[in-house]
Amino acid sequence: MLPLQSSSGLHTTPRVRVVRSAVPAVLILLASVVLASIVLTTNVQAHTISGTDANFVQDIDGPAVLPFLYLGAKHMVTGYDHLLFLIGVVFFLYRPLHVVQYVTLFAVGHSITLLAGILANLQVNAFLIDAIIGLSIVYKALENMGGFDKLGRLRPNPKAAVFIFGLFHGLGLATKLQEFELSPNGLVVNIISFNVGVEIGQCLALFVIFIALSYWRTFASYLRHAFITNTILMSGGFLLAALQLTAWIMS
Repeated sequence: MLPLQSSSGLHTTPRVRVVRSAVPAVLILLASVVLASIVLTTNVQAHTISGTDANFVQDIDGPAVLPFLYLGAKHMVTGYDHLLFLIGVVFFLYRPLHVVQYVTLFAVGHSITLLAGILANLQVNAFLIDAIIGLSIVYKALENMGGFDKLGRLRPNPKAAVFIFGLFHGLGLATKLQEFELSPNGLVVNIISFNVGVEIGQCLALFVIFIALSYWRTFASYLRHAFITNTILMSGGFLLAALQLTAWIMS
């Protein structure tokens, strides 16, 4: 049974309003997202920039604020690994203030490494970084399942963990852009625009996730299915990490 505590480490007593018994639609949606990730990751970097978006990125020469805003938002909204991690982060956050605190830490972390990765040409192995991103989902699900509760003072700080994993998520985003020959003309403006777009996409995704979770919390099934929900999250994280490590070994 999961401990009733928020990701901030503070014990809480969730006020669950039992409306009626129902199949938890959010749980079905989450399982669908994980299943989709299994299909999509047959192409290991399925959520990278491709198609007409890739052609645009390679052809652009000069500042292009709006297109890069759009690309950043699209990349976050369609990035299933980022979405699974965010679901884990907000799963036991009941107050909007706590959501803002954790999401801000995550946003600052991935903004730092996204900008540094491109502007400072920080070269990393994309497969290894994406494997760590997969393991970040595993970590968050395990934390939600109370896996670190018996560690006492050795228990990882939840806020620090979100910030650190934000650094890795940002570096993962940077590796996607490093696949292209980016023109130095307007590069700073375009990368900043892309980062702002990522934040916009993150806010949109979080809005939908938080509303869906808040609705599910009105059912008795929310806490009853909390353990299996985070098991699904953990399974998805292990799958993503395993696929990335396999691709790294075979590359």
